[in-house]
Amino acid sequence: MENIENQNIEDRSSINLTKKEDQFESRIDMIELRASLEKVKAEIGKVIVGQESMIEHLLAALLSNGHVLIEGVPGVAKTITAKLLAKTIDVAFSRIQFTPDLMPSDILGTSVFNVKNSEFEFKKGPIFSHFILIDEINRSPAKTQSALFEVMEERQITMDGTQYKMDEPFLVLATQNPIEHEGTYRLPEAQLDRFLFKINVGYPNFEQEVAIIKNQHESKKEDKTETVQQVITAQQLKNYQHLVKEIIVEPQLIQYIAKITVNTRENQFLYLGASPRASLALLTASKAFAALRGRDFVTPEDIKEASYAVLRHRVIVSPEREMEGLTADEIIRQILEGIEIPR
Repeated sequence: MENIENQNIEDRSSINLTKKEDQFESRIDMIELRASLEKVKAEIGKVIVGQESMIEHLLAALLSNGHVLIEGVPGVAKTITAKLLAKTIDVAFSRIQFTPDLMPSDILGTSVFNVKNSEFEFKKGPIFSHFILIDEINRSPAKTQSALFEVMEERQITMDGTQYKMDEPFLVLATQNPIEHEGTYRLPEAQLDRFLFKINVGYPNFEQEVAIIKNQHESKKEDKTETVQQVITAQQLKNYQHLVKEIIVEPQLIQYIAKITVNTRENQFLYLGASPRASLALLTASKAFAALRGRDFVTPEDIKEASYAVLRHRVIVSPEREMEGLTADEIIRQILEGIEIPR
């Protein structure tokens, strides 16, 4: 009798183990995605020293299929990092330098009269690419900015009654200088909301500064960017973006995201809180950070890591607190510290 009971226990254990193995095997396979992104970071690391946070956020935006605003003083590798990221992926790349005299047709394209067939033909502008780097986005007037933001949101344009869709993947990386405001046009808050992330890029520390100087001194190549190789195809990137959407988010973490967003609207130090679009951006970005860590599920740490870049350009500090030197990042930190982390 005892042998029969032991056999039954063993059978049940075997069944439970099989179920667990089946569950594990049915989980999302993140190995290839993580390995590919590590290769991307390694390629960018051939040229860029430090700036790990910026690179991580750019990769998260890439997986989220969201646009990025990069803000930092000149010379901290904003533009070169964006160019290198595009170079590691088999996609078309365009760079547009925004200036005060730039017109919408300069980026979207224009209709040109063809003498041969006596018809107007649409000549596509530089926006028709996969990766578009906008240098100093705040140097162009409002009508040009609006034309760009419309394409970013709709991922298509209409010219002469004809719709032209952007090819996927479609990612806009825009830079702006936070210290020089003469001759610039401030981006409206409603337009800033089109960006998934706003990344603040700071100075390198002492060790990184030394490494940058040594790399330049010891470099035997005139252009080190030539050593950066393509490691991901456009199709692989699209597959990864679809894979990230399947990452698991527990109900209590969805509530956690909602609490963070609602708290920005109720905070006494903020003149304007975040909209529901911010909640959706937090959800998408936290999945991307989980994927970067090789996980198929989101943790509270992923949400917290995404919160600053997602929220800092979607909230407005009250004028009184801004005069006291309080920043959006400090208020976001206080909000995150004040909300109980779900377990």
